[in-house]
Amino acid sequence: MKKTIALFIGLWLALFATAQPANYYNSANGLTGNQLKVALHNIIKGHTSISYGQLWNAFWSTDNKGNGVVWDMYSDIPNGTPPYIYYLGTDQCGNYSGEGDCYNREHSWPSSWFNDQTTPRTDLHHIFPTDGWVNNKRGNNAFGEVRSASWTSRNGSKLGNCKTSGFTGTVFEPIDEYKGDFARAIMYMSVRYYTEDSGWGSSDMTTKSEIKPWAIQMLLRWNEQDPVSQKEINRNNAIYNDYQHNRNPFVDHPEYARMIWDPTWNAVEETIEAVYLFPNPVDAGQTLHVSGNANQFDAVTICDLNGRTLLKATGNAVGDFVVSLPSDLAKGCYIIKLMRNGNVVKYEKLLVK
Repeated sequence: MKKTIALFIGLWLALFATAQPANYYNSANGLTGNQLKVALHNIIKGHTSISYGQLWNAFWSTDNKGNGVVWDMYSDIPNGTPPYIYYLGTDQCGNYSGEGDCYNREHSWPSSWFNDQTTPRTDLHHIFPTDGWVNNKRGNNAFGEVRSASWTSRNGSKLGNCKTSGFTGTVFEPIDEYKGDFARAIMYMSVRYYTEDSGWGSSDMTTKSEIKPWAIQMLLRWNEQDPVSQKEINRNNAIYNDYQHNRNPFVDHPEYARMIWDPTWNAVEETIEAVYLFPNPVDAGQTLHVSGNANQFDAVTICDLNGRTLLKATGNAVGDFVVSLPSDLAKGCYIIKLMRNGNVVKYEKLLVK
């Protein structure tokens, strides 16, 4: 596996301008696999902890949708009208008897999984304000993809038996628009508490701070199918600047997920010095330009995350291709495969639409 990953990292940095401090991830540069995990752990460990009560105040800057409205991922309907809204400070639980009564503090990595230890119990990077009733319905069940729902929230979050390969028990499935948010929160917890999980328990999804294989494969997909939003960027910055003074690496660098947990990772090979995609992100129906060193490749293919080829463009080995994307291209991440003489050049880039 090659360690030259600067081009791929540059792609993501171009997509999301954050307020992350200069040189914050320097010690992680060039690493993959467990070495990258260790480096990121050392960067984000030892954060400033706040009290459990202070979480309520922190939500004012981390999860304020505007005008004091709680950004509740269990009730929100992006680009639509939520079934109910909460106001920060005034609608805190308290008791509840049904959905829409009040909001509380949801541990996306349930506290029973880490035996309610103090530091992870107040770690904002995985704690969100959510409807109390929906939070209770989720309980300490794993996140997953539901085959048959036994209960559905008013925004479409589901509880039911799992259809994700590798597990068939009960899981909770957030709506598609927030799956990436929760995936990146879970991956943060795995890295932040790596080697600091003495006394932690196990769950259907985790063994201490390690994520089980069935779950990590699903989270990798969620991370890519629901790309980082401005909401997450703002939240990450607020936690870093105002409270914990550490960051979620997977919000700043979503590509770190596959670089750690995907053994087939092959982001950059040394056969090509530079490859550029423009524009990136790109919308359905737009024209994508793929360019690189002359005579290095003579075709490109665009594939989905399951490896299915969506389209292919050929050229005259000039290293510059114009690809018209179909108008029905779904939101998500795609793999650009560069070809030469009918063979895949060992270079793949994620294209975020």
